[in-house]
Amino acid sequence: MAEQALQRTVNFQFPFTINRSYTVRRVLSVTLLVAASVTTRATAQFPQPSGFAVDDPVLRRIWAIETDSSQLPHLAQVLFDSLGPRLTASPGMTAAQNWLLATYTAWGITARKEQYGTWRSWRRGKTHIDLVAPRARTLEGTALAWSPPTPRGRPLRASVVILPDVADSAALVAWLPQARGKFVLIAMPQPTCRPDDSWEKWATPSTVDSMKARRTAAQQAWQQRLQRTGYVTGGGVAGAAGLSRRLEAAGAAGIIGSFWSQGWGVQKIFTAYTDRAPVLDIACEDYGLLYRLAENKQSPIIEVTAESQALGEVPVFNVVGEIKGSQLPNEYVMLSAHFDSWDGGSGATDNGTGSITMLEAMRILKQVYPNPRRTILVGHWSGEEQGLNGSRGYVHDHPEVASGLQALFNQDNGTGRVENMSASGFPDAAASLARYLARVPADITRNIKFGFPGAPSGGGTDHASFVSCGAPGFGLGSGDWDYGRYTWHTNRDTYDKISWDDVKNNAALAAMLVYLASEDTVRMSREKRTVFSLTPGGQPGAWPECRDAQRSTPPLVPAPPPPPAARP
Repeated sequence: MAEQALQRTVNFQFPFTINRSYTVRRVLSVTLLVAASVTTRATAQFPQPSGFAVDDPVLRRIWAIETDSSQLPHLAQVLFDSLGPRLTASPGMTAAQNWLLATYTAWGITARKEQYGTWRSWRRGKTHIDLVAPRARTLEGTALAWSPPTPRGRPLRASVVILPDVADSAALVAWLPQARGKFVLIAMPQPTCRPDDSWEKWATPSTVDSMKARRTAAQQAWQQRLQRTGYVTGGGVAGAAGLSRRLEAAGAAGIIGSFWSQGWGVQKIFTAYTDRAPVLDIACEDYGLLYRLAENKQSPIIEVTAESQALGEVPVFNVVGEIKGSQLPNEYVMLSAHFDSWDGGSGATDNGTGSITMLEAMRILKQVYPNPRRTILVGHWSGEEQGLNGSRGYVHDHPEVASGLQALFNQDNGTGRVENMSASGFPDAAASLARYLARVPADITRNIKFGFPGAPSGGGTDHASFVSCGAPGFGLGSGDWDYGRYTWHTNRDTYDKISWDDVKNNAALAAMLVYLASEDTVRMSREKRTVFSLTPGGQPGAWPECRDAQRSTPPLVPAPPPPPAARP
């Protein structure tokens, strides 16, 4: 956030009385693989949380159904294990979206695909990497998303060289013939693949300080090495796109990096920026092995098989579910979570947990609240990882939803129970949110810290697409659970990392918030804050720009031309 949220404890009176009756129906809950019968029972049969402020039968039924007959583990198993990761525009994403539609249809919920643009489609195959000289060892690694395959997907055997430390781009060009037909290492080798907390637990303070100082010096030296090539425009994989293209144009067999996530055995897996040479990420330990062998002139040779298919530019879609409002059908309450993922793991906590939270909330609402006052929508967005494209496209394609939105609740940061909320820079919206939370049982809300008025988000996750355009969207921020280190965009983002009690808590919370927002007789305020903290660059802060989506794949960075020859 641009400024630290002010934490307050506020008690509000809810400005309406719920006096309408609801018919609780027996609903047949079916997914593509398993059918499960969910039977309605009396509220007294279920364990109830402490801290209900009001005796609201709908709130109690939401809690009872999630406690007694949660579908979350089954939904997750199908989505994460059987369907797998959901890279934007990939066949895997298409299969998962079709499963979403079938699941909603089986529950009696209207759902549809809505196109927002096109993107390049790509199918991942297997990746296998072996060290074959000076000794045999199978290496841990994978091709990056959208990486080209090895020629015809067959094994490719080649030697390994290190990107040299050159004086300037002309010196790099002079070296490039040596890269032809070889795999080039372009990442810094980590001095240790042991996480810092292990060092801090076992080493002396002076040893820890020494290790960190050596690592910082190595990072600075490597960044300078990259900058001197003349083909690196910034940090990360994208910043080295020009370098990758230059090595590809020079005939490199492939490009190898290592994006260690600073935990045991965990790598961040992003995207390739080439169209011929395969781009691989090799695990910290094995990358260090290759680097030391090459550095010490011990002639490492690897054999790589990388299979993939580039499938061209294809339509891309969001999935939107709907329960029509009975009194105010042109006003909306919305659940929100991006459905796409990176594909190094299974996309379990980024953002599979957010996706199944909203899916489960809709299942429960259909049972306990089938005739909502306002229309309830759920958005399962695509293209979030490429810049919130799905949700931005939806906001611009549906001005009637943005203008009629009572509230949107978005979840996208892992498996932990919701611990943080803010008013997203809408000062008077805090009163409405506090009234809702006052009715949610204390077992769910006691650990939630609320920021008044909060700051509008210009990016990062999908409620920002709505907030930037002036619509009231709110993030449900989860507890950390080592998300940034172990599961966010990593090869370890898998089913086993989920905390089920926490995700069940979040599904119940999301369903309760949507119900309360739908019933509210007061429209959510859209008044924006006008005073902001300075940006990190020292510039005055401002409300973020309302932006449209990037509606198609941007072209690859062109292969940079060689620098002009030096004058004699």
